[in-house]
Amino acid sequence: MFVKHGMNSQFALLGIATHCMLGSSAVFRRQQFLIRTLGGYTNQTHHKRIQQTKAMSGIAMEADAEHILRAITPTLDPTKHKGQAGKIAIIGGCREYTGAPYFAAISALKIGADLSHVFCTKDAASVIKSYSPELIVHPVLEESYSVRDEDKLSTLGKVLAEVDKWMERFDCLVVGPGLGRDPFLLGCVSEIMKHARQSNVPIVVDGDGLFLVTNSLDLVSGYRLAVLTPNVNEYKRLVQKVLNCEVTDQYAHEQLLSLAKGIGGVTILRKGKSDLISDSETVKSVSIYGSPRRCGGQGDILSGSVAVFLSWARQRLAAAEGDLSISKINPTMLGCIAGSALMRKAASLAFQNKKRSTLTSDIIECLGRSLEDICPAS
Repeated sequence: MFVKHGMNSQFALLGIATHCMLGSSAVFRRQQFLIRTLGGYTNQTHHKRIQQTKAMSGIAMEADAEHILRAITPTLDPTKHKGQAGKIAIIGGCREYTGAPYFAAISALKIGADLSHVFCTKDAASVIKSYSPELIVHPVLEESYSVRDEDKLSTLGKVLAEVDKWMERFDCLVVGPGLGRDPFLLGCVSEIMKHARQSNVPIVVDGDGLFLVTNSLDLVSGYRLAVLTPNVNEYKRLVQKVLNCEVTDQYAHEQLLSLAKGIGGVTILRKGKSDLISDSETVKSVSIYGSPRRCGGQGDILSGSVAVFLSWARQRLAAAEGDLSISKINPTMLGCIAGSALMRKAASLAFQNKKRSTLTSDIIECLGRSLEDICPAS
């Protein structure tokens, strides 16, 4: 029941009548959940909130992912110059974790971005460089063990100065792959994110970046160009922090919508058997393709993929080119749908070939073929 003390008797009777008619129905249970999520009621807002609840019921729809992929993937044009197909930067990589930033960065290149940068710690830089000469690696981040307390403020300034020299060149940042949880390093990354917002650069947050954001929601709150890509545990922590409740699969679509609203309209891609995506206005699911093999690193591929497609979607919409049916869709939603679908297709192809032995590197090698199957280059 949602009858509260102080409401007039007519409203109370309306609540009782509604409960009698719908109490056993799935619709009413869903509406009760939404009412709790939307907040308390007053007489003045009752009608409006009921309309919101009705509109939100059955809200999620399967995205036409292949159509979106075709609509936002640019054609290969010999008149374009290096950089026009996307410049992506990964903020992550420390002593313990060097694979994750590599996976995200190389995936961006395999999909079709022109340039892929990695901003990491000095200890991680030489390792990441050894993985591929294709990546531009900046060993500028610092961890607490390498900085004296009296030098931390000046070191932070140097880090920001190095990153800021490049910031306005980037089409998207991916924050978090292999970042770790060192306090000083996270503090540096917090400032980098603030500078990215000031420069209006889209930010995709994954991995330890989500740990940072969950504890400092103001870094992304209200930023419409922010995308969060949580797995099951990261999503659980976000729901507990923002909505102060537990995750419910019964009302997964509504809860995701409420979470995106609660963080001020960011876009959230909840990874799972079906990926659910919301920008606080709508919810879409991506269920096509997929693989039963859950090797580590697939989230890093996804974050790099979303970054590329998000940058392509923004370019497409800014130029008013191509398919008008996507012109009113949030580019962060387009990027998430396209990135999710391509990642799932590549994982499916890799599993067909390698079965139980499928690794993240096998999936990366299938990204190009997967995109070519949907959007032929010629």
